[in-house]
This record gives sequence, C-alpha cells and structure tokens, in this order.
Amino acid sequence: MDAKKLEILMTAVDLGSFSRAAEVVGYTQSGLTHLVNSLEREIGFPLIKRSHKGIALTEQGEALMPAIREFLQANSNLENKIQTITERQAETIRIAAYASIAMHWMPEILYRFRRLCPNVDVDLRMVDNALEPFELLLDGKADVIFASRQKYHDCDWLPLYDERMYAILPKHYPIRGRAEFPLEELEGKDFLMPYGRFDIDVHAAFAQVGVKVREKPAYVDDETVIRMVGKGLGVSMMSELMIRGRTDDVLCVPVAPRTIRELGMGLRKGEKSSPSILKLKNCVLEYIHELRTR
Repeated sequence: MDAKKLEILMTAVDLGSFSRAAEVVGYTQSGLTHLVNSLEREIGFPLIKRSHKGIALTEQGEALMPAIREFLQANSNLENKIQTITERQAETIRIAAYASIAMHWMPEILYRFRRLCPNVDVDLRMVDNALEPFELLLDGKADVIFASRQKYHDCDWLPLYDERMYAILPKHYPIRGRAEFPLEELEGKDFLMPYGRFDIDVHAAFAQVGVKVREKPAYVDDETVIRMVGKGLGVSMMSELMIRGRTDDVLCVPVAPRTIRELGMGLRKGEKSSPSILKLKNCVLEYIHELRTR
C-alpha cells in the first residue's frame, strides 16, 4: 500500500475539497483526482463521494479510516526510526589535537569511546600549531579540540591537566644535582625555539622573570629539536608530553619558577553537544582522572 497516496487522501478528506488539497500537496486538481481514483481501484471499492458541497468519505471509507490512520502513524514511526539509525551510523566527530596529545592520550580515549559508540566515526586531525585547533573550531572544521588554553580564542573550555614545562639541556650540562632549573640561567644562551606558535608558552614563561635568550627558530619537529640540543647546538624548553620518551641524549629538568600550560578540551561556544560528544567527554574525564591518580 502506497503511504503517499493515503496521506494525500487524508489531506483531501480533512480539507473537504480536491482543489484546496491540490494546493497544499502541490498537485493539479486533475492529478490529485487521478491519484485518488487509482487508490480506489487498488483497494477495490470507492472511498470518496463527491457533491456540490465538496467531498466526503463513503461508508466504506469511514470504516477504513481508523486503520488508515494507524497505518500512516506506524509508517511515520518506522521512517523516524530508520532516520535515527542512519544518522547515528553516519555521524562523524571531527577532533583536532596537538601532536603530543594525539600521541599520548587519544589512542586510549578513542579505544574507550569506540566501545560505547561503535557506530560513530572519529576523524582525528593532528596539528602542529598551538592556535590551529581554535581556528578549526571557529571555522566549523572541528567539533572537539584538545589543546592548551589560549587567551586569543573563545570557546567552551574544559580544563583537564596542568602540564609542567621543562628545560631541555645537553647531557653534559652542569646541573649539579638540582631538581629544578632556574629560568634566569637561560639568559643569553642559544635557545632553539619550538615552532608552530608554541613560542607563546615559552615567551609567557620568560616574561615572568624577564629572561632574554638568543632565539634560534627551529622549523623542525620536537624530536629533532631535542636531538639538536643533544648535539650541543643550544638549549630549549618544552612541555611534559612533548618530550615524553625522547630524553636519552638530553637532560630534562622542570623549570623554576614552576611553569605549567593548561591542557583542556574545547567545544564551540554555546553549542549544545550531541549525545555522542557527551559520551566522548565522559571518556576523557575518566581517563584524565586515572592519569592524575597514577
């Protein structure tokens, strides 16, 4: 049974006129009349009686109407269910994250999320610029970001983790057993500046104590900078996740005064999160809680 024909029949009956129904459903009057005639032939008996007052249901049509309404309601429920399942299957969450976060956090977080939402795709984009995640979020090219807090961009921000900053020094540097490295000691030294606007965090730390270094921009990845320090080409400063697992040839010492960068999760300002994004958020919070209590 063609649900569309039955819907049009219902419209015509409710309005009491083929001409008014034709305007509503976008048919010509003759086209709508032909459709109803076709439906009556398919069913096997007349449904509509016509008079100078308009149209009305026949006795058989009146008897059939409750079942027609029930059929149309069931058909609507089925279509809604199909649409819901289709949308769930087709949903993709676009994530932009710093390379360090993508490497050290996201595999476990996405593993947990996949177990909760197996039909939701995740498009993980690794960025090498401190401001790029915020720009992608603002431009509508990312749904969720993982980055360090930046005062230049506005979003719904969830603080997650205070990440310490470390001085990266050659292996032979005379650290003399100190547990922390005073930033003042970098004064005048050749400093290999991480690229991708991560100089924002470094300059903020220097500004606290008025340190001036001889900046040597290094347009290479973090690992290469660390290796350059290991060869005595300068010193540097990076955050905890940026140096993890790459410290064989260098000394990594927390700087003093204590300097952190706040890592967090960002969403578009004022936008209601989908159920799947809320589940992703719960996976993140669960993971970070475990990380803090290790």
